[in-house]
Amino acid sequence: MVEWIMPLINKECQGGVFADIFSGTGVVAAAASRSFKSIIVNDFLYSNYASYKAFFENGIWGKRKLTKIIKKYNLISPDKLNQNYFSENFGGKYFSKETAKIIGFIREDIEKRKNLLTEKEYYIILISLLYAADKMANTVGHYDAYIRKEPVEKKFVMKLVEPISVKKVSIFREDANVLARSLKADVVYIDPPYNSRQYSRFYHLLETLTKWDNPKLYGVALKPPPENMSDYCRVSATERFSDLINALDCRHIVVSYNNTYNSKSNSSQNKIRLEKIRTILNSRGHTKVFKKAYRFFNSGKTNFNNHQEYLFITKTFK
Repeated sequence: MVEWIMPLINKECQGGVFADIFSGTGVVAAAASRSFKSIIVNDFLYSNYASYKAFFENGIWGKRKLTKIIKKYNLISPDKLNQNYFSENFGGKYFSKETAKIIGFIREDIEKRKNLLTEKEYYIILISLLYAADKMANTVGHYDAYIRKEPVEKKFVMKLVEPISVKKVSIFREDANVLARSLKADVVYIDPPYNSRQYSRFYHLLETLTKWDNPKLYGVALKPPPENMSDYCRVSATERFSDLINALDCRHIVVSYNNTYNSKSNSSQNKIRLEKIRTILNSRGHTKVFKKAYRFFNSGKTNFNNHQEYLFITKTFK
């Protein structure tokens, strides 16, 4: 949706500082970096925070050095590797047994090399592993469950991710409502979770691989103990959204929203209703609403007919 979102932001908003406080994978922030002098990115998942450090943060790194390391990783034979935390837990489930051994070995090796790498190099090679692993996963796009059949054995190939040139960036890993109280920007972009599906539980495996803290895992989906549970996935979502909007110090507020509140699945139903968002934003300024038909990603059997993506752009009264 970024090809639709950014032209609207560029047309309707002014200023040089862009903040994305539920940044996710950072796609919108990356696009905004081409139009704004300074960007602020934030997400409470460590895997996303690490991704911002790899792609956005300025720092010294050697492309030839990392390419050489990755070339060695791509020559690894799983037959010569011992079992490790990753293969023992995720092999034969989220990944093939051979691939899981390679991923676990590489992740441990990256940690051993940490003192020989700059901070920028560490995050680049770590995220390169994350991207490679995600492409090999035996899932439908998230880690709430794995496909119940033996994963297909494929050759593991790791590629070096390419950082993005950003003039100025600030990176945070905070609760958005807390960050809002100290944040100052021209444009604040908001794309929070809206239904009861906890974001952190969908991507638990990537969190485990990034933090490499080897937690005890539970249940069929092999999840660690709950952490980073969002109030935006609970009945308090409207109250939290109102608190966030009223705390912001900015010229423009941009909110992404979709209409899955009509879903037949309780877990997919929006916790914040369309009119509530409109009312809360109108209390801060003049709000324009844009909408676009969009095919919703759906891994289950829920039918999202007439799915619409909304973009609210509020020019604040300040």
